[in-house]
Amino acid sequence: MKIIENNIIKILINIMASTFPCELNHDHKNTVFLAGVGRSGTTWIADIINYNREYRFIHEPFNPNRVGLVRDFQYKQYLRPENCESRYLVPAKAVLSGRVRDRWTDVANKKIFARKRLIKDIRANLLLKWIHSNFPGIPIILLFRHPCAVANSWMKLGWGQEERGSRTDIEACLSQEELVLDYLEPFRGPIEQAQSEFEKHVFIWCMLNYVPLRQFKQGEIHLCFYEKFCENPYEEIERLFGFLGKKFDEKVLSNLRTPSSMSREDSAIVKGTSLIDSWREQISAQDLKNALKILNLFGFEKIYSGDSMPNPAAAYELLTYK
Repeated sequence: MKIIENNIIKILINIMASTFPCELNHDHKNTVFLAGVGRSGTTWIADIINYNREYRFIHEPFNPNRVGLVRDFQYKQYLRPENCESRYLVPAKAVLSGRVRDRWTDVANKKIFARKRLIKDIRANLLLKWIHSNFPGIPIILLFRHPCAVANSWMKLGWGQEERGSRTDIEACLSQEELVLDYLEPFRGPIEQAQSEFEKHVFIWCMLNYVPLRQFKQGEIHLCFYEKFCENPYEEIERLFGFLGKKFDEKVLSNLRTPSSMSREDSAIVKGTSLIDSWREQISAQDLKNALKILNLFGFEKIYSGDSMPNPAAAYELLTYK
């Protein structure tokens, strides 16, 4: 009977937290921002960061197709760091200070009264430097996962197109003149010539990670890697918590083999297969060869090669400003 009562209480708390979260401190510096492309493990890492429910969890608030507050943002919006337009700054301030309340953003929140926020967003990579410049003091984390693993997952899900729109991800990026002028023009030809859906997904992965790596300098952003959390979780979590100023607690390790709320039934963590290599059985040798050529165009071949494990040092070397 006690177990049933406890479960009922937990359910009621979760319903209240996802419906009526109460913010007790609206300083944007009390926000942690976790970014990465879709299917890179962001929800899993968010669960690790918030293992003790220290934060109110805000789910993908910069999705203009889901959150009315950010309706003036484009899908996969890029903004130059110096952009001060109120149509962007005002809603972003509301989001980053916790003044957003929405069925979409609070769907997975489990904390009713909160002084801190953890924002997880898979469509905000191109906004990260703008956020850093206009809202200083927010710790920003960028999560990487092997592009072949990500592309393979997108292929199975039929991703690659604007949600509730008609544009592909590539069209959404190339339609933004400032983004092309600032970063993508050298790659425009190869991007437009991509033949297979798999190649197009790898190009998207490259674009969305290339821009923040070229914008930030070392110390301004924390880079972390899905594969490292799988293979050497203690070290990777300790590194992450050090960046956030959090004390390492071994209780967090219990979350490592727990599927996130966004895990699919065919995901490796649910099926119990390799979290790192499962994609290899599902793509062709030619796909891998083509992916490596694309990575080489962007200078990413030293981060992710034919090997499954990343080279984090190479990622930090790509940060433009040393």
